[in-house]
Amino acid sequence: MTPLRAALGILVGFVAGLMSGLFGVGGGIITTPAIQVLLGGAPYIAVGTPLPVIFPTALVGAFTYHRAGEVSVRAAKWAAGPGALGAIGGALLTAAVNPHWILVVTAILIGWQAVRVARAKQHEIRAKGTTPGWHYALLGLATGFVSGFLGVGGGIIFVPVVTTVLGMPLKRALGTSLVLIAAIAVPGTIVHAALGHIDWAIFAVLVIGVIPAARIGANVALGARERTLRILIAVFLFAVAIAYGAQELSTLVKG
Repeated sequence: MTPLRAALGILVGFVAGLMSGLFGVGGGIITTPAIQVLLGGAPYIAVGTPLPVIFPTALVGAFTYHRAGEVSVRAAKWAAGPGALGAIGGALLTAAVNPHWILVVTAILIGWQAVRVARAKQHEIRAKGTTPGWHYALLGLATGFVSGFLGVGGGIIFVPVVTTVLGMPLKRALGTSLVLIAAIAVPGTIVHAALGHIDWAIFAVLVIGVIPAARIGANVALGARERTLRILIAVFLFAVAIAYGAQELSTLVKG
């Protein structure tokens, strides 16, 4: 890896870590396209390498939210096991699917969630402990599958659904999402490593940036108003979806 690409990797990691702490995502929606476009990684490397980066990123962010009392331990416990199983299944499926189509699906998914978040109004907040545990388990399974299959943290699924459907306050959803993301990144990483989808040199430079940035992002989110957070999340996700989809569709058309 050249010094220029190493510097770019650290910068990408910092941006990904900031977005992770701020929006409760793993950061893969930044690192996945950046690995391919800026760091010279092949499509499968772009899908697999973000997962080991997600683990320390999510841990740092989750710790910051937990100290502020914004993590639902109950929800995380119910969702973690199914999430790990979903991550394994999703990661295994990547070997049988065209990677460019995987990334197109990622772009569509991100765009859809951006619209949902932007249109969301204040939803009824459920009292702690009243949501059936199996609801979290099912959502954890879906989150894990998305994480393993698309190489992202899965927060793009968990945060919108747990707030708009299951009635969790947004900041608590962000913190809980990061706990779940840290848990499900492990099995996905193992599978992708076994498949040869991880570039550990790229991983190393990304980690330098993500760790301090995740804490900064979480602190910013904790100090923001909920409506402001919703708007920021929606704009961020929609911009990423457009850039993501345009790049991959262009590659498919040229191919």
